[in-house]
Amino acid sequence: MSTLSGLPLPVPARIWLNNAHVDFLIDSARVEDGPALAHTLLAAWLDTYPNRDAGIDEGWIRAHRGDVVTSEGFVRWQAFIEETQRQPTRCFCRVVRHGDEIVGFLCGRRAEAVSLGPMYMLQQAQGRGIGRQLMAAFLAWADDEPVSLWVTAYNERAISFYKHYGFEDTGERHLWRDRLPNVRMTRASAAEQR
Repeated sequence: MSTLSGLPLPVPARIWLNNAHVDFLIDSARVEDGPALAHTLLAAWLDTYPNRDAGIDEGWIRAHRGDVVTSEGFVRWQAFIEETQRQPTRCFCRVVRHGDEIVGFLCGRRAEAVSLGPMYMLQQAQGRGIGRQLMAAFLAWADDEPVSLWVTAYNERAISFYKHYGFEDTGERHLWRDRLPNVRMTRASAAEQR
C-alpha cells in the first residue's frame, strides 16, 4: 500500500458485481460526478425519509434538501470530490455506477476522528451486497480508527446494517432542522473491540 507522510492511502476500489445480470461498479468519485451525486442524494431522501409521525413529507424534504440539486449544491459536491483527490487520507468518497447512473455512494472524513456519511443506495442497488462492499472499502480506509455516524432514528434497515459492522447507539440524539430524529452510532477501533 502507498503511503503519504506515513499514512496509508486508499486504493481506488473498482469492483464489478454481477447480480441478476446487472453490473454495478464501485469506483472513486470524479469531479464531474458532483451533479449526479446531488441528484442521487435527493432521490434517496425522497425514498427513505417521508414519515407522517415525524411530519416529514416530500414538500418538507424538498424545502430542506432541494438546494443540493442547485448549481451551488453541485459546486459543493465537486469541491468535496476535489478534496478527496487532494487529501485521500482525510476524505473518502466511493460511488456505485450502473451504466451512466450513480445509484449509491459512501463518503467520509478524517479530522479529529473518522466520520462516516453520507451513505445512500437507491432501491435498484439495495439487497445486492453492494453496501457491504462499500463498507469494506470504507473501513479499510478508516484503518483501525474509531468511526462515528448519524442515522435517522426510524431508518431501521440502516441501523441494522450499521450494527452488523459493530456500530453501537451512543444514546446521543439530534433533531435535524428541528424535525428529523437522528441517532449517533459509533464503532470502536479494533483494539477497543478486543
